[in-house]
Amino acid sequence: LLTVTVFLSTLTPKFYFALTVTSSFISGLIFVFEWWHFRKYGTSFIEQVSVSHLRPLIGGVENSPPAPAAFLAGENETSRQNMPECKVWRNPLNLFRGAEYSRYTWVTGKEPLTYYDMNLSAQDHQNFFTCDTDALRPSDTVMQKAWRERNPQARIKAAYQALELNNDCATAYVLLAEEEATTIVDAEKYFKQALKAGEMIYRKSQNCHSQSPQHEAQLRRDTNVLVYVKRRLAMCARKLGRIREAVKMMRDLMKEFPLLSMLNIHENLLEALLELQAYADVQAVLAKYDDISLPKSAAICYTAALLKARAVSERFSPETASKRGLSTAEINAVEAIHRAVEFNPHVPKYLLEMKSLVLPPEHILKRGDSEAVAYAFFHLQHWKRIEGALNLLHCTWEGTFRMIPYPLEKGHLFYPYPSCTETADRELLPTFHEVSVYPQKELPFFIHFTAGLCSFSAMLALLTHQFPELMVIFAKA
Repeated sequence: LLTVTVFLSTLTPKFYFALTVTSSFISGLIFVFEWWHFRKYGTSFIEQVSVSHLRPLIGGVENSPPAPAAFLAGENETSRQNMPECKVWRNPLNLFRGAEYSRYTWVTGKEPLTYYDMNLSAQDHQNFFTCDTDALRPSDTVMQKAWRERNPQARIKAAYQALELNNDCATAYVLLAEEEATTIVDAEKYFKQALKAGEMIYRKSQNCHSQSPQHEAQLRRDTNVLVYVKRRLAMCARKLGRIREAVKMMRDLMKEFPLLSMLNIHENLLEALLELQAYADVQAVLAKYDDISLPKSAAICYTAALLKARAVSERFSPETASKRGLSTAEINAVEAIHRAVEFNPHVPKYLLEMKSLVLPPEHILKRGDSEAVAYAFFHLQHWKRIEGALNLLHCTWEGTFRMIPYPLEKGHLFYPYPSCTETADRELLPTFHEVSVYPQKELPFFIHFTAGLCSFSAMLALLTHQFPELMVIFAKA
């Protein structure tokens, strides 16, 4: 102690200045190296060394989930080729405007649908429900104008005008079911009338569709109307609690029109089967539609993860898993969750209720916040029903960002995450909803630590230079 005291008493302010400048320089170099390593590899070098080499020496166990094996290498390469970044899709589970969206507006005074979203729906209606032969039938001519009307009351008035001209105008009943009916029961009544009229017109079109290209276009339109009506009737049955009836209607529709897979009717079927807790049937549907030739969706990826989580979630414990390691079934569940999170990283925050839901829009952006809202709105109850499933999701979903530090540029199981989704989602989702932005990996602790150390030692160097005598006294004290 005496020697140390003598040594400190002989030190000059220049020594303390040189010491702080040197330590500031060294900590600055460490900070620059840490930042470079993080930008290139996505991890802190100091943290990586401590976890990989020091923790085993002191008896620690790495409890981060193992990286999943590659799912279908061909899928990754196929998906990367010419994938449209921001293609907007019709929401398979979109609500009814009159019975659900309008009811929300009456209660809250807020508009759940954006003008952009409704404009896309208007374009869909014109593509689905109109054709070049509409001029041959006066009621269809009126409905062609009705689908272009922006004012809801004008559209409803036009639908009634079409029914006055032709009491069997199926598209007029469709419009009234969607927009005038204030309850699902009323909407179902309109759709049953539309079904009766649509089937009659469809049979007539079938008999003469080969006569000319115009008749073929008319058959295509009448087919679209019939499929749309049957699907909405199935959705009405689902909403009114007649779930088995809804499942049968969806299955029959998929068998009758197998070429219309782009309408994603299987997503309606998956949700209804989950409500019935018919998990074997859900797995059978997934086996058919979870294929590389079809565009993936959050419904497919997260339902697959839910089924695998169901096998292990009830007995899953993070503490136990960190001690004994993950079993094969747990590894499969974790891999499925990572796969789902990589496809759409916005979903977990809604399922874990870290972010509030809004009514889903009529159109969604695959891998975007709009798709996450639409999925969680209908599937949150299914995750809650399976004990421990949300706990397993909570413990493992963030591991995806450790595996793929920069999915925007890299990707792993799917093509790199598109960077334009935030802009498109803001146009689809209402203004009062805070759009979820892709969760970026946070800076590791050691980068913050080295930055703070560098700044602190630089400040000491500056103080020592400005107030040498005072800093010497402080150092000796």
